[in-house]
Amino acid sequence: MNARVPTPLLQPELALQRVSQAWDDDIVRQLTDYIAIPAKSPTFASDWAELGLLDTVVRNAAAWVEAQKVPGLALEIVRLPGRTPVLFFEIAGTQAAAASGDTVLMYGHLDKQPEFSGWRSDLGPWTPKYEDGKLYGRGGADDGYAVYASIAAVQELKRQNVPHPRIVGLIETCEESGSRDLMPYIDALRPRLGDVGLVICLDSGAGNYDQLWLTTSLRGMASGTLKVEILTEGIHSGDASGLVPSSFRIMRQVLDRLEDSATGRLLPASFHCEVPAERLAQARATAAILGEEVYKRFPWAHYDCGGSATFALPTTTDPLHALLKRTWEPTLSVTGAEGFPALQDAGNVLRPYSAFKLSLRLPPLVDAAQAVQELKALLEDNAPYQAKVTFEGGGGATGWNAPATTPWFEQALNEASQAHFGAPCGYIGQGGTIPLMNMLSEGFPKAQMMVCGVLGPKSNAHGPNEFLHVPYAKRLTASVAQVIAAMP
Repeated sequence: MNARVPTPLLQPELALQRVSQAWDDDIVRQLTDYIAIPAKSPTFASDWAELGLLDTVVRNAAAWVEAQKVPGLALEIVRLPGRTPVLFFEIAGTQAAAASGDTVLMYGHLDKQPEFSGWRSDLGPWTPKYEDGKLYGRGGADDGYAVYASIAAVQELKRQNVPHPRIVGLIETCEESGSRDLMPYIDALRPRLGDVGLVICLDSGAGNYDQLWLTTSLRGMASGTLKVEILTEGIHSGDASGLVPSSFRIMRQVLDRLEDSATGRLLPASFHCEVPAERLAQARATAAILGEEVYKRFPWAHYDCGGSATFALPTTTDPLHALLKRTWEPTLSVTGAEGFPALQDAGNVLRPYSAFKLSLRLPPLVDAAQAVQELKALLEDNAPYQAKVTFEGGGGATGWNAPATTPWFEQALNEASQAHFGAPCGYIGQGGTIPLMNMLSEGFPKAQMMVCGVLGPKSNAHGPNEFLHVPYAKRLTASVAQVIAAMP
């Protein structure tokens, strides 16, 4: 009988060395060019098709992937009528691993959030700058790096001749608009996706830059525009105020139905859910790792008081409660307003209407579609002063709770984190939403989910001064290669 040939294992030090070189020699430059392109998601650029910027970043990424000449790779830009483009690639599994039949699905996106204000004077959303290991600019960390890191990880598997299963990549351009175009593509590509055993999604966050972090849950989201109309045109405030109720005051009354303004707690019980015991235990462990950094990492406003700086305060300074509040509790944010003139243009006029853009983050186990319906009924019913109150839903996405971690996957994560960071893997929930994850969990219920990312402290995705922490990205890339190599 022939002895079994040992499976070659990835050499971590060599992997990190070569992955780091790829980042320094090429990937940082590719992402610098990418950041300079204002490829905003369709929600923020309704004329995206005419602008052609989403097509540009997809073509650029596709050209780079093809130039890497990864053995066994086939690539296609898929376009469905009226929908944003998708980059799809396939890499054949090696003979030693292909028999398992499992497929690795690698996911990322290339569309971006809008500019936002408040950037540092020497920075800007479309003016990339590399400084102290950080690449500043919109979209580099969220999530333009994903396709480049994914291919770099596969390249290292090939260089070290490590057996790997079939790998497919799905890079969309509608994620920041709620991935509304994604399901038609998944349906169209489903026969080519295969039997997915591992999903690698590089669109998430990190608790710090000192270890690998696995995202265990994501909040859902319900959004829309709440508008209160009391007049058909603006009138002199001296003539009408006191008799005509302010649209802003009515808005406050309506929002009081939804939120306790003193605590921020959302009042409808249906918007809450119980935290699973496993997630609670993981949150305790993460709180012990991060401590005060859970809340100190944010750019709090401050002012001078008697010669010392006084900082604005969070809703809690308890690390465990802080983690749970941003991952398992519903929260309301007002992200935009209409009907308000700029301060320099604000005369003594009672405004005819007020409109707020509402963003409601939902716990992972709360159904978003039902929440949107309940939200509309709650806000519109029995309006004060019979004002015209309307809530126009902007869509929703149900959150996600990761499936149970299998022993091989947990071991692979810890070994990768120890090899490339010198610390065990951390487990953390994220307050953001990745609509794809729920779709994939439902479509591939047996798959393990490696949801990770570079959005650590102060990286500030969606806001000013967004940056990609390049040293962390290098180690994450090498960790991805090691986890794929460990697949049974």
